[in-house]
Amino acid sequence: MEEISRLLAEILDIDFIRAVTSNPRDKTGIIKVKARPLEKKGELFFQLESFTRTQAFHENLSGKDACRKLAEYMVRFGQMQIETVQEECTVLVSKKGKVTIKRRRRQSAAAPADRSHNRKKRYILEEGIPVPFLKDLGVMTEEGKVVRTKSNKFRQINRFLEFVEDILPRLDKGRELTILDFGCGKSYLTFAMYYYLHELKGYDIRIIGLDLKSDVVARCGKLAEKYGYRKLVFLEGDIADYDGVDRVDMVVTLHACDTATDYALAKAVGWGAEVILSVPCCQHELNAQFADRGDQDDGSSCLAPVMDYGLLRERFAALATDGLRAKYLESLGYEAQVLEFIDMEHTPKNILIRAVKSEKKNKKAVKEIKKCIQFLGVTPTLGRLLGNKGENS
Repeated sequence: MEEISRLLAEILDIDFIRAVTSNPRDKTGIIKVKARPLEKKGELFFQLESFTRTQAFHENLSGKDACRKLAEYMVRFGQMQIETVQEECTVLVSKKGKVTIKRRRRQSAAAPADRSHNRKKRYILEEGIPVPFLKDLGVMTEEGKVVRTKSNKFRQINRFLEFVEDILPRLDKGRELTILDFGCGKSYLTFAMYYYLHELKGYDIRIIGLDLKSDVVARCGKLAEKYGYRKLVFLEGDIADYDGVDRVDMVVTLHACDTATDYALAKAVGWGAEVILSVPCCQHELNAQFADRGDQDDGSSCLAPVMDYGLLRERFAALATDGLRAKYLESLGYEAQVLEFIDMEHTPKNILIRAVKSEKKNKKAVKEIKKCIQFLGVTPTLGRLLGNKGENS
């Protein structure tokens, strides 16, 4: 990791803005690390914030110690995105330990980081800076102030963009990228993706939003035209039947109801999408299959403390559904994570499945899926679809 240590020693100075790690090798330990500059009593420190699935830890370090600690962390991660006032850097580490560093000079210098200890939380879309689509969608006022009743939506949009920010190194900036957004609805996040990737980050992207509601599709299409978002289009259609493209780089499915999520995931795998972001909704399928089974003496009666109570059975079914979805993606060559999308107090639909294409299929996941569905006595739609290489059956 000498290359990483040398890079960090060079850039951890007054012009450093932030660094974020992603693609953890081990999903059970620390899954993300963020670094930012911090000024205390006139001295420059660097705050490292490390995250497990349930906790966050902070430590304030000198430049030398921060350099050492970040380099040590990179043994556990596949990539790190670094920003300074003058440049953007991407650090990639292969499973065999090969380090690749990509550095890009900014066309114009970025604003220095806020180094105050009690700073406001940094959002990708900042309050006070008017964003056209947020004004028209009722999230912001003309002056860029977040509407009080839409503060949770503003927070959700920024949280989603953080997930997109993490996977930027997986998106090829040298060609047009195609992104499919299934079940786009009012398209808060669809517009946010286009604005962030195209307007702020300079990617050449084409985004297709697909939804069943013709009035919603028409309204979003007019807004895209109003903003001059030439490569953002909205179409009326069903996820299961859509075949309007041959190649897709990223598939997004947000709150697609019940098995509509499965059709979207199967389509994504069939296209060989590099990135999948999915927030499932209304996972009823397995719950119905549990109910149809009745009392069976096959060993699964040990789950009676859950299955005998409708509310618990419903929640268990939803968790099992999403866990199996992630495992199916791993079995077909994706690195999958199940992440908290937004705090539970804001919405119960708070799980996001993020999957990025990897080098090989996970044979262990295949065995785990088989044992799980046999024990539960269920036949998930996604398994059936992927058995047919993502095509509808």
